[in-house]
Amino acid sequence: MKFKILMLFAFIMCVHLNAQENIAQVEFETKLIDYGDIEFDSDGKRVFKFKNIGTAPLIFNRISSSCGCTVPKRPKKPIQPGESGEIEVEYDTKRVGIFMKAVTINSNAKTPNIILRIKGKVLEEEEKEKEK
Repeated sequence: MKFKILMLFAFIMCVHLNAQENIAQVEFETKLIDYGDIEFDSDGKRVFKFKNIGTAPLIFNRISSSCGCTVPKRPKKPIQPGESGEIEVEYDTKRVGIFMKAVTINSNAKTPNIILRIKGKVLEEEEKEKEK
């Protein structure tokens, strides 16, 4: 009898603890930004928009890129449940040619690691002048 009561108590405690679990959950509008054909030395800044659809504040621990030509900026403050935010990414448009780069996000979200991608083609300076 004591064993049954102990098991019932343990079950109730587990259910109670799970019901109180708050987890951040991030939802991005898109995980790929296509720059298309862009001019040499043009503005390489783009923004990934997201929303915290979880029940706890969203905290970005680390955001890194696959190379030094891509610089991501993470939000400095936690994103509260229901709030939206942005991650700015800047690609060095002085590098001519096709590119595809990854930005790795690490956070306290339900899915802690997410990979965002940027792609496009930086035109040569001559191509830019020919088009005019």
